[in-house]
Amino acid sequence: MKKSIVFLVLLVAISLLAVFMPAVPGQIVTEGIDSGDVAWMLAATALVLLMTPGLAYFYGGMIDTKNIISTMLQSFIAMGVISVLWIVVGFSLAFGEDIGGIIGNPASFFMFQNVLDGQPWSLAPTIPLVLFAFFQLKFAIITPALITGTFAERIRFRSYIFFLVLFSLLIYAPLAHWTWHPDGFLFQWGVLDFAGGTVVHMSAGFAALAASIYLRNKSEKKSTISPANIPFVLLGTGLLWFGWFGFNAGSAVGAGALAASAFATTNTAAAAAGLAWVLYDAARGKKPSAVGFCIGSVVGLVAITPAAGFVTIPSSLFIGTFAAIISNVVVHWKSKTSLEDTLDVFPCHGVGGAVGMVMTACLANVAVNSANTTGNGLFFGETALFLVHMKALVIVVAYTFGGSMIILKVVDLISSLSVSPEEKKVGSDYSQHGENLFPADFSTLKEEVA
Repeated sequence: MKKSIVFLVLLVAISLLAVFMPAVPGQIVTEGIDSGDVAWMLAATALVLLMTPGLAYFYGGMIDTKNIISTMLQSFIAMGVISVLWIVVGFSLAFGEDIGGIIGNPASFFMFQNVLDGQPWSLAPTIPLVLFAFFQLKFAIITPALITGTFAERIRFRSYIFFLVLFSLLIYAPLAHWTWHPDGFLFQWGVLDFAGGTVVHMSAGFAALAASIYLRNKSEKKSTISPANIPFVLLGTGLLWFGWFGFNAGSAVGAGALAASAFATTNTAAAAAGLAWVLYDAARGKKPSAVGFCIGSVVGLVAITPAAGFVTIPSSLFIGTFAAIISNVVVHWKSKTSLEDTLDVFPCHGVGGAVGMVMTACLANVAVNSANTTGNGLFFGETALFLVHMKALVIVVAYTFGGSMIILKVVDLISSLSVSPEEKKVGSDYSQHGENLFPADFSTLKEEVA
């Protein structure tokens, strides 16, 4: 109760601070703005936001019935928490004035000062800065939401909020600055990440690996979960696939040929990966399943994300197929270990993102994107891009995994991460939120808690 009051007071204080911030000092910039690009980027921004509810359905359908609401809420609450955090300081840390190639100046856009009337972002000169900021916000929202699949049913909601804030400030914002800010050190090295394979998926995936290790209770038998609602999984996959066109094609930050190319590679990789997953399952003697096709498709979307604007359409076919097989193998391996990554976030997003990063270094083609590609990939006989990507891969994995471990430990000291055995028995929907998918079960749950 006391901590809830503290959060409420903090939110009220932030709101009052916003009211008393200085007024907008100048006119909104219109010179050089292209209405077609603005229209597309408004649509793309909305599409990317739709991915987070899509993720909620995707994860919610794969968990058991007593944890569906809690699991879905973890995605939805990210839309609220990160939206406020991004306005206050998140955008500044990611895209503010560079400090040593590592982080942005938190004062650059504090409380969104200098955003509405600021000059367009240097790499997105035809859209207003505020539109670029909100497009990037949607990436910041979904990244920590992706991690929730690893500790679904096993984490306290309050502790998750602490983790959400710290991960966004200390892991996501620096990675975004390194990779997407013109002065970030990975950008300066020539690392290619078109739409977030490194910043979004690898960061979420290796944070998930850290969480699966940290939260593993070796005294308990590893739990197995049967999907509660496969139509939810199908719906979530459809929303994710649909929203991913904004995610990848929108990262062209304009309505042009590059956006169309990224749109095409995105769809192709997802289709190939879904089929590859099902066929690989069949080759191992399993029946083709709806959940299998959905997971495979998402892996393909993950893997093509860093490469979408740098590779040809035939290359995306290979990337989707290869990533699906690799991730499927890792899922099978993980099932035989003590790792308790409930919804396979690490195999799908961590491994899928890493495969995408490597494939970008192998298949990037200057002919696709001569303006932004720092060189051809390894398959074209050039080694510079590949070597830089391998070095960046090690840095990103080490920073994300190690940093997430530290954050988990800090949060656990402040507020216990794990739910109690009694809470786990009745489910997080009731124990954490006082809600249940089937309200008629409330009386039974109250008796079990008592």
